[in-house]
Amino acid sequence: MQNYEWYQQLTKPSWSPPAYVFGPVWTFLYILMAVSFGKVFLMAWQKQIAFIVALPFALNLIFNLAFTPIQFGLKNNLLASLDILLILSTLVWAMIAIYPHARWITYIQIPYLIWVAFATVLQLTVTFLNR
Repeated sequence: MQNYEWYQQLTKPSWSPPAYVFGPVWTFLYILMAVSFGKVFLMAWQKQIAFIVALPFALNLIFNLAFTPIQFGLKNNLLASLDILLILSTLVWAMIAIYPHARWITYIQIPYLIWVAFATVLQLTVTFLNR
């Protein structure tokens, strides 16, 4: 509860979505990620693609999982901004890397890309407003 209260007290832009939106959005995105990332890791394990193709997916997952502990555990907006920029950049890298091998995996990342782009602007704005 303390972390939720901390976040609620931050200055946020008027276009910030209500808290209840995040759960359903991330549930949907994590389902897409489980299917697509799972396929990428399986392809790498079976040597159908080079490790370098799977690398941005692995890094994206690490950066994605680190966001919540950084933002809500450490309560560090600046570090969370850096992390979300890494999430966005590794996602773009992943989409480009897998495209020649499995285009559907690139396409299934589009909702994730749209959300992360929005979340990046939101996080950078929150960080700026609370500096």
